[in-house]
Amino acid sequence: MQDSTPSQSTATSSPGTQPPLSTEVDHCPIRRFDHIEFYVGNAKQSAKFYEHCFGFETVAYRGLETGSRDTASHVLQQGDIRLVLTSAIHSSHPVSQHVMRHGDGAGVIGLEVPDAAAAFRNTVERGAEGAMEPTASEDSDGALVESAIKIYGDTVLKFVERENYGGTYAPGFVARSGRTNGEGGVGLLAIDHIVGNVDLGEMNRWVDFFADTLGFSQLVHFDDEAISTEYSALMSKVMQDGSGKIKFPINEPAEGKRKSQIEEYLEYYEGPGVQHIACATENIIQTVTELQSRGIEFLSVPTSYYEELEGRVGKIDEPTDKLAELGILVDRDDDGYLLQIFSQPVEDRPTVFYEVIERHGARGFGEGNFKALFEAIEREQDARGNL
Repeated sequence: MQDSTPSQSTATSSPGTQPPLSTEVDHCPIRRFDHIEFYVGNAKQSAKFYEHCFGFETVAYRGLETGSRDTASHVLQQGDIRLVLTSAIHSSHPVSQHVMRHGDGAGVIGLEVPDAAAAFRNTVERGAEGAMEPTASEDSDGALVESAIKIYGDTVLKFVERENYGGTYAPGFVARSGRTNGEGGVGLLAIDHIVGNVDLGEMNRWVDFFADTLGFSQLVHFDDEAISTEYSALMSKVMQDGSGKIKFPINEPAEGKRKSQIEEYLEYYEGPGVQHIACATENIIQTVTELQSRGIEFLSVPTSYYEELEGRVGKIDEPTDKLAELGILVDRDDDGYLLQIFSQPVEDRPTVFYEVIERHGARGFGEGNFKALFEAIEREQDARGNL
């Protein structure tokens, strides 16, 4: 792993600013987010939750019935978002140990690449620790190649090569189609970004890791003055690949009067890991309305936030009264504006949650909403007795 000394190759920017996309040769080209694999206590029940509440469709399965003696996995999809929910069948399995320590959480982030062997070789040569050597698996639909490296905490970054595979997900899985509850999707289209929380003093180490091993550049930096309230603060840097499509914000806590949301996460997750997944939509009002009707709870913001909203962010296409009714936040940068909203944690532990985001040109992450957002989070922390 990398040491904590900032690398000379890491791009920098002043707080809240965004440098242009990198034009350097990409030694680890990435096509898209391939999947997120959650390690959970009961994959079958979790699949029903994501089907009903988030509108995903189960498309593939692997378990005892298909010859898997160690784990059961349900693959769900909506738009270009693919979730893999995996449970261990025996308590001694590493997935069981992951769940015991962290609760339900993201164990694997999958990236589709043109060459999984080259991605592994190039990242390990640049300092990454290997988690899975390049491995090919085959069935009647072709061959799939996978490899993986370790990132923050117990999280694994997997490279998936689908060039010669035409199956639903991967060899060993059987296709399933149709939603058992008869409901459709809610308009989620793709993963916009995946946010990781790391320990105090570790953010720059992981910024350097993504820069040195994967060739990422720093898109934006928010310091503890930009992300703070009366009680708590955090710091964040956003790393992106050469295309600008793959974004990994990395957060660490900062000193404050009380426990920050990052400290709460680290305490209950028992270490670094994925904090939230941001999912893009083209109609956030419609998506959030549907999600709320299915039982998804979101953070609430005071009605005062919407007073003089247009004066703060300029003209937008969406009606302010509807945004206020749903609790959707708005922010603008030099490239346009965005709308965003954050769910409550979807586990009993205050760890993993989701963001829904609609971009109208904006490349940012809602800096203008930080104060309102983190005050809303602190209200929930206080209700849990964790502020």
